[in-house]
Amino acid sequence: MSDSAVGFRAVALLPTGGRAPEDVLVDDAGRVYTGLDDGRIVRIDGPGAAVRTVATLPGRPLGLEFLGPDELVVCASDAGLLAVALDGGAVRILTDRVGDQRLLACNNAAVAPDGTVYFTDSSTRYGVPRWRTDLIRRTASGRLLRRTPDGEVDELLGGLEFANGVALAADGSYVAVAETGAGRLHRVWLTGDRAGRPELFVDGLDGYPDNISLGSDGLIWVALPSPRSALLTRVQRLPAGARAVVGALPDRMSPRPSPVVSAIAVDDLGRIVHRLRGEIEGFRMLTGVRESGGRLWFGSLEGSVVATTAVPQSAGDVP
Repeated sequence: MSDSAVGFRAVALLPTGGRAPEDVLVDDAGRVYTGLDDGRIVRIDGPGAAVRTVATLPGRPLGLEFLGPDELVVCASDAGLLAVALDGGAVRILTDRVGDQRLLACNNAAVAPDGTVYFTDSSTRYGVPRWRTDLIRRTASGRLLRRTPDGEVDELLGGLEFANGVALAADGSYVAVAETGAGRLHRVWLTGDRAGRPELFVDGLDGYPDNISLGSDGLIWVALPSPRSALLTRVQRLPAGARAVVGALPDRMSPRPSPVVSAIAVDDLGRIVHRLRGEIEGFRMLTGVRESGGRLWFGSLEGSVVATTAVPQSAGDVP
């Protein structure tokens, strides 16, 4: 185990044929799926291979997961939680509301073997495109939701400052969720004497967690698109009225994301096993991370490529 950061080496960039491949998903054949800002889900079969459009959605595709062998679960921002057929691209709505409230910010998901879907609604006040405003105003209206196979939806955890990535433990004992605005992960126990109980899982991260995913290595991988911002921390401590003024400023007046990208992997005890940090030429704002068979795949809200590299074995063994 190593908690020291290593840099990025031998990184390959794969064109996606579009913009902002926010999350990444890898199948057993090593093919990569991602969602673009024009509503398309695309599949990349490998370096130099043609990019295939799987489907075009009514909303902005964010988090992706497999729902059995023939469908994807897609968090389509304000369009809700969708199922997308891999053959033909047919789209069906799993849910687009909770009770009488429409989902504004469906963001990331994880799927249990029985078809239960755990997913986040980042904010009940602002849609995903207004994530900066939500972080500044600290609405703490994000929530972790659960959809059972029969279509029932309930809330497992609320009060989160921009709820984001979701991952299930390898043994199914808990579901983890990223709280972007507070720079931490929570988990809710699903089995045993603690079933239904939430607890803080990983705190004090040095960046703002975005998508998270369970790797084939049994670790939970966490994308950290931006290091902690002293300016944002100061703004978040301002009175509510002052934060409202700052939150109303146009995005072009916000600081640009750092060129440094980062990802970590944690075990079931919340210990950091891998920490990668550095710059990748031609790639910024790492928002999605997926480990599969010893390789890492990265998505981004900027640019038009996904990135891939091998998992480093230790700080002294960098790929």
